[in-house]
Amino acid sequence: MLSRIGSFCYRRRGWVIAAWILIVIAGGTSVGPLLQTVSSANFIRGLEADEGQRALVEGRVHGREFTTVVAGIDRAAPELARAVADVRGIPGVHAVGEPYAADTGSGAAVQVQLVKAGDQSLPLRQAQDRFGDLAEGHPGVSVRFGGIDLISDDTNALAQQDMANATMYSLPITLVVLVFVFGGLLAASIPVITAVATIASSFGLMLLATRVLQIDNTVLSVVDLLGLGLSIDYGLLLVARYREELAAGHDRPEAIRRAWATAGRTVLFSALTVAAALSSLLVIQQPRLQTMGAAGIASALLGMLAAVTLVPALLGVFGGRVRPSRARTRPVSGVFARIARITQRVPVLVLAGVLIVLAVASSTLTNLEIRMAGADSVPPGMQSLQVEREVSEHYGFTSNPPLRVVAEHGPAELEAWSAGLRGAPGVARVEPARAEGPGLSSVAVLVRGDSQGPVAKQVLDRLRADRPDGVRSWVTGETAGLHDLLDRTSRDLPLAIAVALLAMLVLLFLMTGSLIAPLVAVALNIVSLSATFGMLVLLFQQGRLSGPLDTLPVSGLSVYLLVTVFAFGFAFAMDYHVFLLARIKEYADRGHDTNTSVRYGLQHSGRLITLAAAVMGIVFACFGASKIGDLEQLGLALLVAVIVDATLVRCLLLPATMTLLGRWNWWAPWGMRRVHRRIGIREHEPEPLARV
Repeated sequence: MLSRIGSFCYRRRGWVIAAWILIVIAGGTSVGPLLQTVSSANFIRGLEADEGQRALVEGRVHGREFTTVVAGIDRAAPELARAVADVRGIPGVHAVGEPYAADTGSGAAVQVQLVKAGDQSLPLRQAQDRFGDLAEGHPGVSVRFGGIDLISDDTNALAQQDMANATMYSLPITLVVLVFVFGGLLAASIPVITAVATIASSFGLMLLATRVLQIDNTVLSVVDLLGLGLSIDYGLLLVARYREELAAGHDRPEAIRRAWATAGRTVLFSALTVAAALSSLLVIQQPRLQTMGAAGIASALLGMLAAVTLVPALLGVFGGRVRPSRARTRPVSGVFARIARITQRVPVLVLAGVLIVLAVASSTLTNLEIRMAGADSVPPGMQSLQVEREVSEHYGFTSNPPLRVVAEHGPAELEAWSAGLRGAPGVARVEPARAEGPGLSSVAVLVRGDSQGPVAKQVLDRLRADRPDGVRSWVTGETAGLHDLLDRTSRDLPLAIAVALLAMLVLLFLMTGSLIAPLVAVALNIVSLSATFGMLVLLFQQGRLSGPLDTLPVSGLSVYLLVTVFAFGFAFAMDYHVFLLARIKEYADRGHDTNTSVRYGLQHSGRLITLAAAVMGIVFACFGASKIGDLEQLGLALLVAVIVDATLVRCLLLPATMTLLGRWNWWAPWGMRRVHRRIGIREHEPEPLARV
């Protein structure tokens, strides 16, 4: 089937390229509207913290709010009073509070609430401009703005800038690398063009998905990261195999047919395995993870579609300017064949040595702290974050408390109830109750010490055990959100892992006809991921190498990050495993013994896997250079996973394991072999490839 698709797109290249040009144009025009729909509010039904936040957002009579801190001025200064009065008169401003005085004796803070509307940017800008006028002509006076809504805005803007920078830098660097590999600009440009087409089509699809899903910056970054990495890898694999077939003496149409019958099948299986791994996110009842999983699946399948259709069309257009491979290394010689031969001489020692290295890398997992991404995940110099910290420390109020009780009460009734919390164990401060809307009030509760620590958890339990009487109420905030999320994730995670593992086993069985080979693949990937998580703890939670790497140390790793790295790390590991195992299986199907098949397969695919890992590493490293902690951690985690998987696991651990298993690698019960003969997927050329 894939050989026919490749041949068709090669012959009808004009129509195929025209279709992709239209797709890219449509996707490109969707970027602006898509970025405008980005939301950070993905409420999870059934979790009290999220239900309380939803009730707060929907029940408030006002819209966005922000805090203005004016340093170097007294709260009773007439110029400040005039500014407050002017801001109250701006259309679109709902309310302006009386200035708060700093406990330091100098400075004032003013809270501003905007009218709830679709677009609140104009009154926001006008209010900030008016307060900003206070600094003009008054030496020593400075004006800054903060609050949770502005922190969210600044974080979104920084994340989008990081994503754009990662794409802008990774594509040209990748192109330069591929020019050296392929020895020509045209051949090198094909995987890059495929990546651009994949990302553009993904963004167009995401814009359509916003009608039913909430899209945040993390989802957009995943689409960008996955689309770049996989589509470049797929294009690289197909172009490399096509040039190999040309070097073997086949004409161009035949080279397309043969390359798509072999490498095309590998690309298809790779995309399916990635999609299967990411399908595990769909069973976790969290909109953010489900949307991320759906976006990742779409990116993988679109990357595969672009590779198997656009690449042959481009090869047809470029014609003879894409030349055959220069070097025709025999499978019995070469660097990777020698590595396999050495490994096969002492497989037990290699297996034990690599497992010890990975166990040492995994050892820091015993110190893992699971948290919600907080203030330490954004650059400390962000003005909105600094203002939020300052008003909490010196002005006695906060817009983002660790705990907030929301109740269908008036503020007087809620204030009376909250009076009993003042001075309670673990409670640092209880702010005055405030009216949020008709029959809805809230009170902020600050805890002593770590907002996600055990003391905060004790305060949370106390609040939920002793609620306001006779009304609906919710306990929300960062502390509540973490523990509710952990409870939900721990409930859904076993099923998610089972879905990922079962999907991997089924797909690899369909490819190999073996029961043992899929089980080995899953085991190796789990070992590799454990080392990746260990390095995450070392680099971020413990802050090792934070100076040279310019990373943001955090007090713990986000539950979202851990689940995402598991799903995506597992997917990328299976991607490379399919690359290598497919080539080994080709030789085994041609009658070679297992050790020979491993040497031949590793020699033929080792260089390609290393190159694909290098290209993927470039993409991940560019995302790892992000200023936002979530993107930085995700990029570096996947970079570590790719390095470990493409070196220690694929070049050493897998050959050693397959050598020890021998012919048992391809074993399956008789009933499963019969099933594979009926529904297994095979599509490769009949003659032996050892002659090349």
